[in-house]
Amino acid sequence: MSNRLLTQWPMERVLVAPSLLAARYDRLGEEVAAVEKAGAEVLHLDIMDGHFVPNISFGADVVKAVRPLSGMFFDAHLMITDPLKYAPSFQAAGAEHITFHVEAVDNPREVIDEIHRLGCSAGISLKPRTPASAVVPFLDKVELVLVMTVEPGFGGQSFMADQLPKIKELRDAIDASGRKVRLEVDGGIAPATAVLVREAGADLLVAGSSVFRTRDGDYRNAVDALR
Repeated sequence: MSNRLLTQWPMERVLVAPSLLAARYDRLGEEVAAVEKAGAEVLHLDIMDGHFVPNISFGADVVKAVRPLSGMFFDAHLMITDPLKYAPSFQAAGAEHITFHVEAVDNPREVIDEIHRLGCSAGISLKPRTPASAVVPFLDKVELVLVMTVEPGFGGQSFMADQLPKIKELRDAIDASGRKVRLEVDGGIAPATAVLVREAGADLLVAGSSVFRTRDGDYRNAVDALR
C-alpha cells in the first residue's frame, strides 16, 4: 500500500495530470515515461464502464501494468456506476488517489470512507449540469473536488466556459472550509483554457490531447504551458 497522498505537494503549486486516455495505446510505457520526464506530477486514469458514461476505456489490469513504469502519483477517476465495489481493485493495481462521481451513488460518505480505508486520498466529481451545492457538503471529508468541463465519456471535447463560475464557487467554498482540498478540472484543457481555470481557482489540471497529441511532440513544453 502506498503511503503517498494528494496533500504531499504545497497547495500553492499547480499540478499537471496528463490523461492516459489520450496516450498511444501501442506504446503506453513510453508515453507514461515521457510525460513524467516532462515534469508532470500526476497521471490521470479515466475509468469508464459504458454505463455511467457512454464509453468503455480500460480497467485495473492496465493500471497495474503501467504502475511499475512510473513514479508519478496515480489518480483514478472512476466514471462508473459502482465505485464502492471497484475501488479496492484500483487501489490494489496502484492507484493512490480515487475520485468517484456524486451522481453515481446514494451515499457519498460511505464511498469516501472506503477509499480512505484503502489508504488512498479521496475525490468527488460532478458533471457539468450538476451544481456545486451537490458536493459542498462533503468538503469536510475529501482531498479533491473534480469539476468536469466537458460531458464525461469521451476525450477531445471542447471546453465548456459556462463551468467557470462553478469552479470559482467551489474555490470559495474550499477556502471557507479551511481544509487542504485540491480543485481539479478535466475537459478541454489547453494553454488558453488553463489560464481561465487557474484564474477561477483550479490547482490540478487534467490534460489529454493538449499533452499527448501536441503537434511538435514536445511534452515538456506542453506541460509547462499549462502552468
